[in-house]
Amino acid sequence: MSKQINIIHSTVVPVNIENIDTDQIIPARFLKATTRDGFGKNLFRDWRYENDDENKPKDFILNKPLYSGKILVAAKNFGCGSSREHAAWAIKDYGFDVVVSSFFADIFKNNALNNFLLPVVVSDAFLQEIFAAVEKDPTTELEVNLEKQYIKIVSTGKQESFDINNYKKTCLLNGYDDIDYLLSMKQEIEEFEKA
Repeated sequence: MSKQINIIHSTVVPVNIENIDTDQIIPARFLKATTRDGFGKNLFRDWRYENDDENKPKDFILNKPLYSGKILVAAKNFGCGSSREHAAWAIKDYGFDVVVSSFFADIFKNNALNNFLLPVVVSDAFLQEIFAAVEKDPTTELEVNLEKQYIKIVSTGKQESFDINNYKKTCLLNGYDDIDYLLSMKQEIEEFEKA
């Protein structure tokens, strides 16, 4: 699982559905595991398979080989519902590094950032431009630049800035969790203690 994020240049998987809650992202029956591994295969499980049977795939975007990439683009209010961290685990384990939406539930957004998954908030208008571009051409690529804090539709050059907490930005750029971040400041802490 990749921890460091800076520039992600990728095709996208568009899920143009509003109010996707964490139970739709990863159904509760899969929350028994205690490690982060293996959740990706159950991402959007009930939307992907008829009667939970992998031999009976539904007409859902993740089942269409035409769409792939490291960027998931979702409609407004993504990650609402319960606070399960497993939703971020499932998205990251599936292979996504970035989720784009015009609004994220706060708890989901924080869980994503804590699990090296970058939630990028864009305007409703720009989100619709992304969906339109991908509908017209499924090979459309986005560029997400964390250091410079912009997202761009590569084919049109249109871009928009996004906000991120500076602490979380530092962690993602360096692949730090909270402990790694503190350890990176060890010398500064020791110097402060001496002073």
